[in-house]
Amino acid sequence: MTENMNEQSQIKNSSPRGGREGASSLKSTIAVSLNNYLDAGAIVAGASGLTLWQNYLDLSEMHLGWLNFISANCLGAAIGAIIGGFLADKYGRKFIFTYNLLVYMLGVLLVMLSMNFPMLLAGFLVTGISVGVGVPASWTYISESSEVNNRGRNICISQMSWGVGPLFILLFGMLFAPGGALYGVVESVAGLFGVTEGSSLEVFSSRIVFFTLFIIAFIAWNLQRQLEESAEFTANKAAEKEQDNSLMHAFAVLFSNKIAVKTVAFLAAIYLTWNLVASVMGFFQPHIYETAGNLTNEDANMLSCVSWLIVVLTTFCISPLVDKFPHKIFYIAGLVSALAAWAIIICQDQLLEAGVSGMAILWLFTILWGFNNGCSVQIFYALWGSELFPAKFRAGAQGLMFFIVRGLSAVWGLVFTYIYAGGEGFALAACCMVGLLVVSLVVGVTGAPNTRGKALDVITKERYGDNY
Repeated sequence: MTENMNEQSQIKNSSPRGGREGASSLKSTIAVSLNNYLDAGAIVAGASGLTLWQNYLDLSEMHLGWLNFISANCLGAAIGAIIGGFLADKYGRKFIFTYNLLVYMLGVLLVMLSMNFPMLLAGFLVTGISVGVGVPASWTYISESSEVNNRGRNICISQMSWGVGPLFILLFGMLFAPGGALYGVVESVAGLFGVTEGSSLEVFSSRIVFFTLFIIAFIAWNLQRQLEESAEFTANKAAEKEQDNSLMHAFAVLFSNKIAVKTVAFLAAIYLTWNLVASVMGFFQPHIYETAGNLTNEDANMLSCVSWLIVVLTTFCISPLVDKFPHKIFYIAGLVSALAAWAIIICQDQLLEAGVSGMAILWLFTILWGFNNGCSVQIFYALWGSELFPAKFRAGAQGLMFFIVRGLSAVWGLVFTYIYAGGEGFALAACCMVGLLVVSLVVGVTGAPNTRGKALDVITKERYGDNY
């Protein structure tokens, strides 16, 4: 027992690369977590105004599928991630924080000023690429700047920001939507540009929502460019001396290690199967509420807003616990909730026959799905993804996985619009969702690592030996 206690003490006090002082790591975590606000915010900002853009530009369901395909939800983020992961490992995490959000602001500006579908598509793509570039650096930096006993908590804070973004964006969307409490502001702003009626006026509510993202991105950029470089990255670069730093060499190093390859396969599997479901809900949730649930745009945004509020509250509740209890407990709880939500949708006909109202079904689905997102696979993907790889290709490995996941999510988004067919195929789509979530549950429970309470360099040594 004494030996075990000494071993745990060594692990917890190992290497300054295991973390900084608590206040410092919390401050940097909050600054970097704004990227998650902007990531989810960009997805949901497009989603909340999707029907408005559809009416304004006379878009088909396939047009909507293409917007999802190249957005921060899918391909745009996939392209950005593989670039951003490599850049973060070669030039540093701070390099990404210094320049990336300037690209994000450009993309948001394109959306705000869009007058046609190609311009809107370009804005979604540029914004999506910026989101992808920032993700590997953000999660890596949070883990590398955290104390060993607060790493899970800090990742949860980042996840909470991923919930706060949609919560506020949907709230703005609801208030600024046609018939909303602040629609008068939209009419006043649109009037300055000579727009006074019709779909051209209504879509101004979405333009204003995107403007709020522009403001947050500017604030986040000013905070992040003042951060210090990760001590873990600096130490690793000093040890490497002169080596081949090309992208191909980075991938060669990654794929030459069997443990790293197996880790990529495991993490990509749990995140892909969950994200195929979450990406559809992130982009299409208000649209689904409107088409399948027959809700107004305002009510659809309100219900989605409640879902994200539950995300924030759930993550807030588990954040002080995730470093104290086995990760599997939270992982299983989140996925069981997700499966229950979609099972309700599949059984909705029987529930309606039993006297349960359609709105009650939507509310139950919203609550369960919100709990799943608050205790989601993404928390553990971000946590394990930053723990299970050496510093030399930590961000690059995450970028590769994010590329795989968001790239395939882009394809699935197009397939989903075909299956969904404006609401007619929603039952079949729900069955697909359940199947994907079951895979994520089984693979995650089977392969979950035991990294809780260990410093990053200790985890690296245990998995890869002294050579990394």
